[in-house]
Amino acid sequence: MKKVIKFSALFLPFVIMSSVIIASGLIGLKVRGINLGIDFQAGFIQKVRVAPTAFSLSYSGSQSVSVSQTNSGIEFVMTGIGGSDNQTLSFPYAQYPDVASFAAAASAVEGVNVAVKAPGDTPVKGVFPDSEVSSRLDADPYAFHYVPADAAPISSDEIRGVLAAYPDASVQVLGKSADRAFQIRIKDDGSDVNANANIRAALKKAFTAAYGADNFAVIGADFVGSRFSKSLSTQAIWLVLATLVLIWVYATIRFRWDFALGAVFAVMHDALIMITFIVWTQMEFNSITIAAILTIIGYSINDTIVVYDRIREIMKLRPDLQITDALNTAQSEILGRTIITTVTTMLAVISLFVFTTGDMKNFAISLIVGMISGAYSTIYIASAFINFVSRFRKDKGLLRERPAKLAALGELV
Repeated sequence: MKKVIKFSALFLPFVIMSSVIIASGLIGLKVRGINLGIDFQAGFIQKVRVAPTAFSLSYSGSQSVSVSQTNSGIEFVMTGIGGSDNQTLSFPYAQYPDVASFAAAASAVEGVNVAVKAPGDTPVKGVFPDSEVSSRLDADPYAFHYVPADAAPISSDEIRGVLAAYPDASVQVLGKSADRAFQIRIKDDGSDVNANANIRAALKKAFTAAYGADNFAVIGADFVGSRFSKSLSTQAIWLVLATLVLIWVYATIRFRWDFALGAVFAVMHDALIMITFIVWTQMEFNSITIAAILTIIGYSINDTIVVYDRIREIMKLRPDLQITDALNTAQSEILGRTIITTVTTMLAVISLFVFTTGDMKNFAISLIVGMISGAYSTIYIASAFINFVSRFRKDKGLLRERPAKLAALGELV
């Protein structure tokens, strides 16, 4: 028989520790607030890079020409009058690695004009367009931007100075400071029905005044109205509450009410631990974060149910065993399974954290925190609650079948 670990000896200290951590998160939520993403906070988010123009394209021919940038190169899609004679011209990075070679090849296309402003040896793979400019070429220049190797980094404080008209704007550096990329978030109080267009225009005016019209590019933008944001927040709260109620109903039917409440407290503990982590790290709280919390709730309840099955089995096989001893025995026997399952799952999650960026990286780190908390809460939260409640039960936490079991054993003897 495996050695029985006295997990129960640490029930009270770890419950106190968890309570302190969660309390710190609630205090942090009051003091620091939560870094709400655009999904839950009405407003406008724009990602901007301060970067000069590498080259610009214009077209003066009779066809319709649109340009796109892929992982392998730059492409022209040319459509004749009436939608006939479609043609795609590709300029792979491997064949045209720098601005000079690309410009020479693109200029050979009839009607296409290329104006080069960057050094000829600038890598084409590193250029990027402005996402708010139409990719269809015409007489107006369509610019591709780049960050020069010798460009001085720009601080978030400098960008806040540019946005002096929006003193409450949130500015976050994306990547390294040398990338000169920033995420700007501006709240919408709902008073301006044309907030989306007006904020976009105001930001463009501010950056043009600070750096010039050709020296910055918008690489992404999102806008969520106040009504939609409030609706989404309400739906997220109801979704989590409904999940907890369904877990309680399921566990009550399969086990009993104290087991069910222990499971609910365990998953609530995991969700609150994740929120505490998010509050103190100021990681963006968005729909991806809700997905991570719901994923951890599912993972945690699965681990808890497996342990509950083992506890119930031990209580049936050894009806004379006190509930505390049954909990220790079940947890000891299932500990190897819990560790192996958690570690193997975390290997995939750690890979996501290492090899991804942005929201997926935040999703992965949230899962890592939640999985560690889930394994811990099964042992020291759910079991601690069952052990505590057993003190007030008439049967001291033993199964109701105990007298029948003992009577059957007596008859056999």
